[in-house]
Amino acid sequence: MSAAGDRLTDALYGLGWAGVRKLPEPAAERLGRSIADSLWRRRGKGVRQLEANLARVVPDASPERLAQLSRAGMRSYLRYWMESFRLPSWSEQRVRGGVRITDLHHLTDGIASDRGVILALPHLANWDLAGAYVTTELKTPFTTVVERLKPESLFDRFVAYRESLGMEVLPHAGGAAFGTLARRLRAGGLVCLVADRDLSASGIEVGFFGERARMPAGPAMLAQQTGALLLPVTLWYDETPVLKGRVYPAVDVPADGTRGEKAAVMTQAVADAFADGIAEHPEDWHMLQRLWLSDLAPGREPDGSAAKEERDA
Repeated sequence: MSAAGDRLTDALYGLGWAGVRKLPEPAAERLGRSIADSLWRRRGKGVRQLEANLARVVPDASPERLAQLSRAGMRSYLRYWMESFRLPSWSEQRVRGGVRITDLHHLTDGIASDRGVILALPHLANWDLAGAYVTTELKTPFTTVVERLKPESLFDRFVAYRESLGMEVLPHAGGAAFGTLARRLRAGGLVCLVADRDLSASGIEVGFFGERARMPAGPAMLAQQTGALLLPVTLWYDETPVLKGRVYPAVDVPADGTRGEKAAVMTQAVADAFADGIAEHPEDWHMLQRLWLSDLAPGREPDGSAAKEERDA
């Protein structure tokens, strides 16, 4: 990106946080749907990849059904952004009233155990709102990791945004965050990680909707090293303004095998939980990037920063 492009990207996100926050909620919802429909009609790279991904999730879907799902998916994606731009101004009551979680006892029991808890989530619905619910309703701060975005000013905006919701935010920089996460867990803390895509060399291959993909090794390795509970979580929207979710039972650490073998088994279990939630609510899976290994040309690297991927939508 050019320096001018960097400044434009940062300015657009800044406008979103400053401007959308001031809109009445119905107006923000209409704006989100309008932008989503416009992006969907343009059929840019991100929309086309979303449809290709959804074709794996719903393999018997007709072209018309896939088009319906991708349009609903873009509306869900823009709902995430409209909510996120407005979330720092929401009251605690609004946050609590906007989330309903099934089997929350898996999380609350884990927090009470002082073993440390790792929540692993896919890119479903609004994970930031779910995080705000944890810090407000459960009064439990947590630590998370974010990709270093370009420009640096945009990364700083995302860090400040998530810190305003009660999160401790660590930059993802070559695994340097792992030690800090391990210390937080050994102290009985909570760690939340978005964990459905990792195309780096350290990613673990899993079976996912009948094909091979890579997902991060971090959640499983942290659980092994610290004794923390590893809990998959899935989220979805319904017809109301409420975000819903489910906390799955803890993924067990296998009794036998090397650390790598155990991590592979555990990561597959996480992938299976993600697949369960995504299959039930495919329109809320915001995966506009390549995920399956068969979509990657030999030796080709991931698409790049999240900011680039947003522009490619």
